[in-house]
Amino acid sequence: MKQYYPETFLISTEENRLLLSSKATLKDAWYNGKTLEARAVMCDKDHNLHVDLGAMRGLVAREEAAIGIEDGSVRDIAIISRVNKPVVCKILGFAPDANGETIALLSRRAVQEECMRDYVRQLQPGDVIDAVVTHMEPFGVFCDIGCGISALMPIDAISVSRIPHPSARFRPGQRIKAVVRSRDVLDRVTLSYKELLGTWAENAAFFKPGETVPGIVRSVERYGIFVELRENLAGLAEYVPGVEPGQHASVYIKSLIPERMKIKLIIVDSFDAAYPAVPAHYFFTGSHMDRWVYSPDVCPKVIETDFRQMVCA
Repeated sequence: MKQYYPETFLISTEENRLLLSSKATLKDAWYNGKTLEARAVMCDKDHNLHVDLGAMRGLVAREEAAIGIEDGSVRDIAIISRVNKPVVCKILGFAPDANGETIALLSRRAVQEECMRDYVRQLQPGDVIDAVVTHMEPFGVFCDIGCGISALMPIDAISVSRIPHPSARFRPGQRIKAVVRSRDVLDRVTLSYKELLGTWAENAAFFKPGETVPGIVRSVERYGIFVELRENLAGLAEYVPGVEPGQHASVYIKSLIPERMKIKLIIVDSFDAAYPAVPAHYFFTGSHMDRWVYSPDVCPKVIETDFRQMVCA
């Protein structure tokens, strides 16, 4: 299967820089059908996208900006939102503009159609792929999985530890790894993330009873306070007045109970802070997984993801 990457991956490569370096190399890119990536600098009133190719200006006509623009299934905001960002494109030809200057006629849609045919439609549940976060909603995060093609990662697929919003994990433009959960008959891909972040035992191995460690308060309930210790691991502390979700905390570890997947905590202190996000630690670094079991062997309750049972068109 040919590899395609999200937009932003290609623009700084040596080959792309070379192709954009002169009018002659741009003509070679056109002749050889090469995919380029360059920054969109303007969207005009007709929703044509203007692109800085370095040695020449380029124009992506509205209907060539993305799959679905022509039939109305994708809104024009998909074009407008690309301004000041890298876009992939192929050169369809060259023509003079209104001032007689030669410009390159570009298509982003052609690259997306190729990516859909040769990459997205070949993806199977359990495949681990590169993705770039594009935008977030309360129900999940949308990611570019290749050439601007979007896929949804539902919020419950982000981590085992519950989070209030995807922004607790991600930021727009962030490069991540993701797991293909499903692909439907319309080639819409759904992603997951938590399977890359380790099992209960793998995460719990970082902690011992008697230690006081940092955490983030995720929810405050009448029966206790859930504190996230790692992206896929949270413990329960006794209720303390004045503690708010989103605060950082210092917590004392009373006990770890693998048979119940429980960690008992005591909150030493809670406070507001703006610490930088800790980069994700991927426990799984392969290209495909068939099955992932979060729960320890000694725990009667089984939490797992079996990608062999997932939907695929």
